[in-house]
Amino acid sequence: MAANENTVKAPRGSIAPLKNVAALLMMIEALRTRAVGLPGIGVFSGDSGYGKSVAAQYAMNKTGAVYVEVRHYWAKKTFCEALLAELGQHRSRGTIASMMGDIIHRLGDAPDRPLIIDEADKLVDGKMIEFIRDIHETTQVPVILIGEELLPKKLEAHERVHNRVLDFQLAQPCDEEDTAVLARFLCPEIEIAADLLADIRTRTAGKARRIATTLHEVRQFARNHGLKAVDRSSYEGRIFTGETPIRRRAGGRG
Repeated sequence: MAANENTVKAPRGSIAPLKNVAALLMMIEALRTRAVGLPGIGVFSGDSGYGKSVAAQYAMNKTGAVYVEVRHYWAKKTFCEALLAELGQHRSRGTIASMMGDIIHRLGDAPDRPLIIDEADKLVDGKMIEFIRDIHETTQVPVILIGEELLPKKLEAHERVHNRVLDFQLAQPCDEEDTAVLARFLCPEIEIAADLLADIRTRTAGKARRIATTLHEVRQFARNHGLKAVDRSSYEGRIFTGETPIRRRAGGRG
């Protein structure tokens, strides 16, 4: 096979420009440029593995956004402390009310700077989602809530937050073009045939994380076998489908 003329080098720590990345950036721009009086909350949701968090981190670097990833064990005070730390105020003290005041003051100084809340489902589950409404209402900063597929449905139970959402976007599985971009990005020195990429995309259900993990395996396979090109018939490595491995019984006996 001939070398791919569109091969892209992948600097360490950089991110492939997939469609979900572009969709999130477009949402942020729409929130930042919204007309006066319109709400400024966006919801970007989808199944695990679609690359939402990676897109969020890229958007943070691209737009200068404040980024917080919520943890399962966080309480209200922990959330406030983490957000203040991202805003440059470390070792915060005082009541939740005083910390919220500090958050609002710091965000209000830069009303065009987006606030990205990753794993926002946990704010709903932990009865903290009204904090986001208070922050948005007071500062008018663009707020992007990122979470799992059911996040929009969960927000319906919180009408005052749901009514302030300007845009709902669903993260999409990787298509053929996204898969090819990932291949060029993660395996720039290897020519991966279209039939192998199609098989990888189908068997991973288009989940960016599984595709990336499989492509790493392809790269290792090619390196170990001294190959510069790999297709479906020559590849004998793993494809990460997400299925739980099952031990086979020798001879069909226990």
